[in-house]
This record gives sequence, C-alpha cells and structure tokens, in this order.
Amino acid sequence: MVRRRHTKASRLAAVVTAATTAACTAGTAPAGPTATPPASPPPQSPSQQQGTPGWEITHPGPEHAIEGYADHTSVSPGEDVRLFVSTTAAHYTVTAYRMGAYRDSDALEVWKSPAQPGRRQAAATVQKPTSTVVAPWEPSLTVATRDWAPGDYLFRLDGDNGAQQFVPLTLRTPSNAGKIVIVNAVTTWQAYNRWGGYSLYDAPDGKRANRSRAVSFDRPYQAKDMQGAGDFLYFELPLLRFAERAGLPLGYATDVDLHADPHLLDGARAMVTLGHDEYWSSAMREHATQARDRGVNLAFLGGNEIYRHIRFDATGTGPDRLEVDYKSFVEDPFHLTDPAEATPEWRSPPIPRPESVLLGNYYHCNPVHADLEVADDSHWLLSGIVHNGQKLPGLVGNEYERVDLSVPTPRPIQVLFHSPLTCGGHADFADVSYYTTASGAAVFSAGTQYWICALDAHCPASGGDAEAGRAIGAITQRLLAAYAEGPAGTAHPARDNLAALHVPGA
Repeated sequence: MVRRRHTKASRLAAVVTAATTAACTAGTAPAGPTATPPASPPPQSPSQQQGTPGWEITHPGPEHAIEGYADHTSVSPGEDVRLFVSTTAAHYTVTAYRMGAYRDSDALEVWKSPAQPGRRQAAATVQKPTSTVVAPWEPSLTVATRDWAPGDYLFRLDGDNGAQQFVPLTLRTPSNAGKIVIVNAVTTWQAYNRWGGYSLYDAPDGKRANRSRAVSFDRPYQAKDMQGAGDFLYFELPLLRFAERAGLPLGYATDVDLHADPHLLDGARAMVTLGHDEYWSSAMREHATQARDRGVNLAFLGGNEIYRHIRFDATGTGPDRLEVDYKSFVEDPFHLTDPAEATPEWRSPPIPRPESVLLGNYYHCNPVHADLEVADDSHWLLSGIVHNGQKLPGLVGNEYERVDLSVPTPRPIQVLFHSPLTCGGHADFADVSYYTTASGAAVFSAGTQYWICALDAHCPASGGDAEAGRAIGAITQRLLAAYAEGPAGTAHPARDNLAALHVPGA
C-alpha cells in the first residue's frame, strides 16, 4: 500500500486490543512427547455453553521468557500438531482454548498438558539473502486434536517463571458445504511479525531496505502487540464471536488453506475475510474468484485486501511455511523465470492486476480516522437500520478503500456508505460497496479496518458509540444471514448508484 508506516500494527493494536480484551504436512524432525489425549469437544452451539474465564494473558513476562510456534497453521480435527517452545522457566504447561461466543467468556478450555520440562532453545537465525528469521528449535511436545471441534484455537503457554504467551492454531472444517467460511489471515499476521528483528517491513537497524524478503512460519509471533497470537485478537475475534453468537453455519480455515486447497470452498455459501487480509497468493485469488463465479458469496470486512502479491515455498517443517514478497518486480528473481509470480503489489506493472477486479473497492490511503456516512438507505442491508446522511462516528480507519473507476471495477456496483475524509492532505471518500455477479454471488466490501471493531461494545475507534455498534451489528447480521441462504445476488441484485453519488467516471 502507499504511504505505509511500519508502526501501523502497533498503533492499531493499541486501539483495538482494548476493545477485544474488554468484553501442512509435518517435517522429518523427531516429535516430542505426545500429550495426554484432549478432552471432548464443545458442542455445535458455543453460545449455549459456559465458557472458561481467565484465558487472557495477564503476565507476558520479559521478552523471550516463554514463546512458541506450531508446525501447522491449521490441521483437520484428529490430526496431531507439534509445538516448539522455548522458555527460561524450569517447567511450563500448555492450555488449549477454543475461541468463540461462550457464556461469560470468549474461550472454552478443551485440554491442558501436564507440566513440561522447560528449556531455552537456540537463538534465532537469519537466513540470507532474504533476511528470513527462523527459530531452529526442536519440537517440545505433540498434541493430539482427537475429538476437537473445528474452530479457532489459542494455546496458552504458562511458565513457572510467571510468563505467558499464546500460540494460534485453526482446526479447519472437513467440509464447508452449506457453510460461511471464516478465513484467518495468517499471511498478513506473518508479514507484520517482527519476531527476531525482521518482518516484511522492518529490520533491526530501522532501515526498510534491509527488511525481510521472505518470512517463515517457523518462528513465534512477537510478544509486543501480538501476544504470540498474530493479529487474531484484535482483527478477527470480534467477528468470530459475533457469528457464533448468531448461530450461523460456520466453517473455519486459514488463507494458507485457501491457497493450498482448490476445493476448500466447494459447496460453501460464503467466504468471509476479516479486518486485515492484505497478503494474497495467486492461488488464493484464483480460488476465491472461481468460488464467486460458482455462486459463493464473498465478504471482505477490512480496508486493505489483496494488496500484496506473495508466493509460498516449503521449509524443513513442511509445505507453504515460507511466505515470499520482494515488493518489487525487478528485485524478485522470478521476474526472469516466472514473471506472473514475481512479487510487486498486485496493482503494479508490468502485469497489473488490481484488487478491485475481485473486491470492487480499491485501497487508497492510511492513516485516517473519520466517520462512516450513510449514502443509500434504500439498499436491503441498510433499510430500516440507518438513514441517508447519518454518521457512525469513528468507523473509517486506519486504512480505507473506495470505488475508483480509473481501475477495472465490476458493474453494477452499489455504494452503501460514502464517507468524506482527508488522508495525506488530500480530500477523498471511503466506500462500503456491494456488487453482484451473473452466478448470483454477492460481494460486500466494508472498505475500513474498523468495521469489525464496531462489533465490540467497547470499540475505541467509535468511542464505544452504542448506535454505531447497533447499526453495524444489525447490518452484519442481515448480511451473513442472507449469505447463509445461498447466492444473495439472486434475491438482492446490486443497483448501480455511482452516478447519483457523483463518483468520477460514472
């Protein structure tokens, strides 16, 4: 994206973490000890169950006091997962929580390990020439997921030195037929992960030119801002909690699954991406487009999707564990051997493929903080909930998108919110857009990273404004309920309103 600042993740974490806290094949390394078989899974309706209070991290401890990573970003229920843990503690335990809409908690404890012997594992290594940080650790224990329900999980590591950190894992749904598939944006989590000093934005010397050109999943997520959990807690958990509370038929996956499995969305009713889903491979984009063209609805609930073009490679741990992004065509060696898979931004020459082709919206700028303004209260998603000219305070930011007809844009497309703002000294608009296709699929783009924040009653972006939260909740409920019924564009075709809004080029 343009004008990206490397401190964005820290700023947004500070804003949105407050909201959320208020309320593929294993490698050949020898496995550690196998943990005690897990407990029985939660039933299908988490909101009907008593959750487990006290799952949050309250004592992260000093840097590197305890930390870990898993050998998969996701597994199918019943598959084993190996955890790699390094700690200064003499002993530690691992507790697995399924995250969601439980009574009195966002989590349910499903398993806890016996005490494990602690050890400080090897220091991080930096692989040249891509400055890729790897934690070259031995596996610490193997966890069986037998009988665990599909969903988003956090392992909490608790050392007897008082330190705590998370390790995330998704248990993907074996079949997504008839389901709304929630996709965890682990590629974007990893892009911003500064564990070991390097990310796709940063280097220890502060010089962006020395940043990583490839990042590995074979390392923990940083403690500061991420708590070891990637971006899950502040960009994703509020929507997960909302959707489970609504009793919707949900599937669970990561964007690595979207990349690796062309059948992931077979029979699905919809795919939902969350607050920050910036990094996409060619296969991710192809599979999402093919699903749309089969009638699968899409919802993009962030403000900066499909911007960075990545590709995957294997590590010694397994396939698709290395995320490559040179952010330059000529610097990427693939520009000579496979130009279409070189990694400038998707919109950049010499092979521009802007995100608007799939998204409808087009990323413009950051940082910004402005009000959402209703533009078309006749739309079925807004009717009876909000009225034209109504402003929902603070819900445009930190990044935003708008319909931009200077780039390829699906038509008809309908703008629901058309919100004036100033970013980088320039007047502009942020748009919430909706288009439909010949397959009957509907594609919704929130155009702001704060849409999901509004699903939390304590959203700091809106100052906890009750009306803003009520409106976004009602719109999201209406959207997902319609998506669960099948191709929403059949019953609710888009009615192009760009000319009425004086969108340039309409």
